[in-house]
Amino acid sequence: MAMDRKAKEALRVEFEGRFSKAKAAIVAEYRGLTVAELTSLRRDLRKVNGEFRVLKNRVARKAVAGKQDGFSGLETSLKGPIGVAYLYGDAAAGAKAMVEFEKGKELFKITAGVMDSKTITPAEVKAIASLPSKEVLLGQLVGLLVSPHRGLLGVLNAVPRSLVLVINAVKEKKS
Repeated sequence: MAMDRKAKEALRVEFEGRFSKAKAAIVAEYRGLTVAELTSLRRDLRKVNGEFRVLKNRVARKAVAGKQDGFSGLETSLKGPIGVAYLYGDAAAGAKAMVEFEKGKELFKITAGVMDSKTITPAEVKAIASLPSKEVLLGQLVGLLVSPHRGLLGVLNAVPRSLVLVINAVKEKKS
């Protein structure tokens, strides 16, 4: 489909806006997937505050070229029929959704990504996806912070408890 210069410029501005809002982005090849499969991926990403968009490569390269936000590292990955998952919320949850989708699809392949202004490989995307969610990590942190206090409280409670048990034993023996 041929696009005129104005349409390409508008598309470039749209891509730049999406990249600037996103906390992370994951590039993937989607060759051979059905519309229903891509719709399923988009639905999964929407649940974690993300979206999947098919890109026009040349326009996307211009959108990320020379940017200081780290997305310029994607320039080499923008080849062939690709799409980008823009992740606006929890990047780990978005990576997890992409990796789960990739497991069931032979034709879908994660090729690169950007997170925290750093280009990441497909292996790093999978490593990020294997991390527990933010809520689980916060729960584990709270548990670690509370455990020394809980142990100290148990020790401090053991002394009076032992005293009560000894007094009860003496009372039972005398009666």
